[in-house]
Amino acid sequence: MSTLRCGLIQLGLKADTRESPEQIRKVMLEAHVPYIEQAGQAGVNILCFQEVFTLPYFCPSQDIRWYAAAETVPDGPTTKLMQEYARKHQMVIIVPLFEQAMTGVYYNTAAVIDADGSYLGKYRKTHIPQVAGFWEKFFFKPGSSGWPVFETRYGKIGVYICYDRHFPEGWRALALNGAEIIFNPSATVKGLSQYLWELEQPAAAAANGCYIAAINRVGTESPWDIGEFYGSSYFVNPRGTIEAQASETDDELLIHDLDMQQVLDVRNQWQFFRDRRPDQYHRLTQSE
Repeated sequence: MSTLRCGLIQLGLKADTRESPEQIRKVMLEAHVPYIEQAGQAGVNILCFQEVFTLPYFCPSQDIRWYAAAETVPDGPTTKLMQEYARKHQMVIIVPLFEQAMTGVYYNTAAVIDADGSYLGKYRKTHIPQVAGFWEKFFFKPGSSGWPVFETRYGKIGVYICYDRHFPEGWRALALNGAEIIFNPSATVKGLSQYLWELEQPAAAAANGCYIAAINRVGTESPWDIGEFYGSSYFVNPRGTIEAQASETDDELLIHDLDMQQVLDVRNQWQFFRDRRPDQYHRLTQSE
């Protein structure tokens, strides 16, 4: 398709973190449904939610109770529910979840569902932070997904999750594998990294000649209160220009039409893939 209509949903937490993980998931899914329906009625082709969208961002804690929040992918309840909505609206849906791969092994994952409701596969977050407020290694095993690109009804898409965005190698790997749009569901607060929010992803879009969709949640989450999730979800084009952006504070469905001809035009103008020198990049794959 020459024009793709895409949607991003950013929401604040709607449940009390003292509730059970099952109750929180129920409340968050109920909060998302009106936005999913709105996206479907607006003719959105591809829809993406924020990181671990059915839950609070629980990683400021190191509390094993949150292990009970994980679910299997693709046969868990949330993936199956989103397959129904994908079929209903003929809409590709990217579903970021806390995944249980086996007893005691968990990943930060995004399932990708095609417009007919079929499950295409998943991406597992590759780079896992371990700093104050973001104790993710306590919860998530690093993924080794091999930079999958998903051939959807509407185009070739990739997924990169939150902290991944600080590592340019993954953007390049996804683009080399054919991604024309890369979605980056996130949970990030005001402070140290906010200045990078509108710097890294536009730079990655320009360097790789692709669209990038950046998604963040909004509000604060007790009892951790590590800061305010500042929303500002956006679409950036292959020239590195932000074309549409959500607010810092509001629940919002951001809908934008992407001119996919730009991907071809920019890659033909800037022959970065032709002029790469992978024979000279051996240092990039050395561990020390």
